[in-house]
Amino acid sequence: MEIKQKTELEFIIIMASLMSLVALSIDALLPAITDISLSINVTDQQNNQLLITMIFLGLGFGQLISGPLSDSFGRKPVIYVGFIIFAMASLVCIFANNLEMMIFGRILQGVGLSAPRTISIAMVRDRFSGNYMAKVMSFIVVIFILVPVVAPAIGKIMLDLYGWKSIFYSQLLFGCFVMVWLWKRQPETLKPENKKKFKFSLFIDGTKEFIKHKDAVIFTLFSGFITGSFMVYLSASQLIFEEQYNLKEEFPFIFAGLAIGIGIATFLNGTLVVKWGMSKLVNIFTIVFTIIPVIYIFMYTGKSNPSIYVLVAFFWIQFFALGFLFGNTRALAMNSIGHIAGIGAAINGFVSTIMAVPIATYIGGFLNNTALPLFIGFFICGSISILLIQYLNFSNKNKAKNQ
Repeated sequence: MEIKQKTELEFIIIMASLMSLVALSIDALLPAITDISLSINVTDQQNNQLLITMIFLGLGFGQLISGPLSDSFGRKPVIYVGFIIFAMASLVCIFANNLEMMIFGRILQGVGLSAPRTISIAMVRDRFSGNYMAKVMSFIVVIFILVPVVAPAIGKIMLDLYGWKSIFYSQLLFGCFVMVWLWKRQPETLKPENKKKFKFSLFIDGTKEFIKHKDAVIFTLFSGFITGSFMVYLSASQLIFEEQYNLKEEFPFIFAGLAIGIGIATFLNGTLVVKWGMSKLVNIFTIVFTIIPVIYIFMYTGKSNPSIYVLVAFFWIQFFALGFLFGNTRALAMNSIGHIAGIGAAINGFVSTIMAVPIATYIGGFLNNTALPLFIGFFICGSISILLIQYLNFSNKNKAKNQ
């Protein structure tokens, strides 16, 4: 189950750092969105959400390239190429003077970051499987969550001291540090005998193999709905807290407090998943994720926003449930496709992200005066996710009867 390489702790930290490049590129920018929009002459404030959602579009499509390539050429080389693309895209963002150029830079950033984001998951699958893989993923996500906790505060400090462009420069510096660490300390995880000869049919063959595994397909769709609902929050949090509640200075700290909820749940998941299993935890917390917005919708439909304390309490419980879903659903999707880990991670990431972007964009369009549409979105996405799980359970029971 495990390949003896560097210490497990160092492996976890390196993988978390690779994933954190994505979180840093999204969350550190949140306090600066208003300043950036003024600098590039954005007239419609709802277009500010594009600065967040468009990077996910690049992430989605980029995974289709980076994942299969990593199965042929190795994990590390493809990560290096992805970072070079990210670095060039960051310069595009720094020198952008209109919304279109900034969106292009953000999409290109996503394409570059798709390599470390996707391949880090494939590297985890190269080394681990089953519930222990979910445990390792949980600890990786715990460290990964620390970035959203501190990133908005760091972004606010950089913004106040040096302006919004300094945020992009700081991301480049952090990325260079992670790339050097990966190069010096982390061995290649893809065994030579598991490399696949590069050919254009590699992705088509991998997709055909992926579709054969019903668990992988169902939990990929599941991830799309859950990620989509959370992406609405990411893209609209600045509008909710700064515009609806007039809490611009407090926003980084509120964002950090909510991210801690995800971190605590993910840390607990690392212990509970070995005892209870991934499936049971996903079943329980999908129900929690769906019930919480029902309560909010019942209490505040037709009313103005509640006090900030009530809103944060609802968000905190909602994101605590999310902490048990992120790592486990990805691990469940990857568990049966270890033989195509690179392509499998790419398909999983592509489908879930491409689903999430239109979901987030559509729901975000309703967030004008209240946060209610966000909770309606949570409820709808949670309900569909429950139906997907029930379908999988029903299908597995029928399969067992017929054997």
